[in-house]
Amino acid sequence: MKPCPLVTIYITNHNYGMYLKQSVESVLAQTYQNFELFIIDDGSTDGSREIIETYQGHPNISIIFQKNKGLLFSNNIAMRSAQGKYLMRLDADDFLAPEAIEKMCELLEQDERLGLIFPDYFYTDAQGNVVAREQRHNFRTDVSLYDIPAHGACTMIRLSALRAIGGYNELFTCQDGYQLWIQFIKRYHVNNINEPLFYYRRHETNLTNKEEKILSTRQQINAWFVESNATPCPSTVAILPLRMSQIDGSVWPLYRLPNGKTILEQLTEEVISSEKISHFVICSEDPELLTEARKLSIHSTKIHLMDRPHEYGRLNEPLEKTVFHVLDALQKKAVEPDAVMLLSIEYPFVSKTVLEDAIHTLTIFGSDSLISVRPDSKMYYTHQGHGLMPLLDQEHSTRLERDAVYRREGGIIVCTRENLYKRKKLISGKVGHIHVDQKTAFGVHNPFDLHLFEYLSKQA
Repeated sequence: MKPCPLVTIYITNHNYGMYLKQSVESVLAQTYQNFELFIIDDGSTDGSREIIETYQGHPNISIIFQKNKGLLFSNNIAMRSAQGKYLMRLDADDFLAPEAIEKMCELLEQDERLGLIFPDYFYTDAQGNVVAREQRHNFRTDVSLYDIPAHGACTMIRLSALRAIGGYNELFTCQDGYQLWIQFIKRYHVNNINEPLFYYRRHETNLTNKEEKILSTRQQINAWFVESNATPCPSTVAILPLRMSQIDGSVWPLYRLPNGKTILEQLTEEVISSEKISHFVICSEDPELLTEARKLSIHSTKIHLMDRPHEYGRLNEPLEKTVFHVLDALQKKAVEPDAVMLLSIEYPFVSKTVLEDAIHTLTIFGSDSLISVRPDSKMYYTHQGHGLMPLLDQEHSTRLERDAVYRREGGIIVCTRENLYKRKKLISGKVGHIHVDQKTAFGVHNPFDLHLFEYLSKQA
């Protein structure tokens, strides 16, 4: 009888016939050969079957043809069929470095506490030419906040641990790596190898190009994780500081949308509809804005109105003054939240879903504070006296995780009450993040933004 392999590798394929052979051959060329390989074809219609059938009869390869059922279903098929101690997925458009399996196995064998391990990787173009390298932080020495997950593919998993958490949730259409990650970091050790061991091919059909779908699925996974694990979220008070800001002659908080609602009214409805937010405080030094807010407060006991001292509303005053003013007033009403969420009226597309995702994310990763961001890949320069110099060595082809740049967008800040009183700053301690889509990140700060917003609102 053939002995059980140490590693099960599976390649998932859906219409990637042009890349499939390179993917399979990269597995067969591994320096470590004690593996079994499953090729799972998920209903391809591009001639992939003919390529796969050339491997029929190979002693290390098993072939599965199925109707198009999606990645998560294929992942669970592999998990149930695997005989190895460790399991790793390789996407059909990617390929491995020759020593990938050997190096990942070695570290997993050395530490029984490890649930998964993942390497750095190369980016390639559609033809397989290397164009850049992704280098993560060193998880042994540099990481204490685990809110950036491993890549879904080419992460080697301890199979017993995967089965212990129940495998992959097939309700989700993508983001299998993220779902796995948030479950594993709660129960097992995770680690990485700061060496590129696979090649991630970028082309127009990559899932990573579908940002809206990825972010939406991640929000669903966060909500599912919190609910299914009965994880208590912090009681949260949302605070909206308001100024009488005018843009192109319009008072922005009172700007009326095509549906007849004001910007203030629309944001208020999103906030008070969330069960994760216990109180919503609208504070302003302007009587007209407070009068308009009072009309909204009759519809919900969640809404509190507060007159803000004029000096706190100045542009150069820190927002912490307003927040402490609100918390002191709430304390007199016996309201003492676990967390504070600060919002900005300048972001008209913020939704209940995004607000709740901020609370879920803070809860899951245990950060002290959190901000909404967009990743920024633009080049930035600083003047050094002799001319402009690039910041963070961004011209280098190696993408270092420590040099990744994020912009604060979406206007959401969440901070635990404990951290706020300890450090006296909203954004402090271990600062987590939620990645928001382009629409949520859109802010109205000037007449051009307002005209663009008017156009976008009519398209909705």
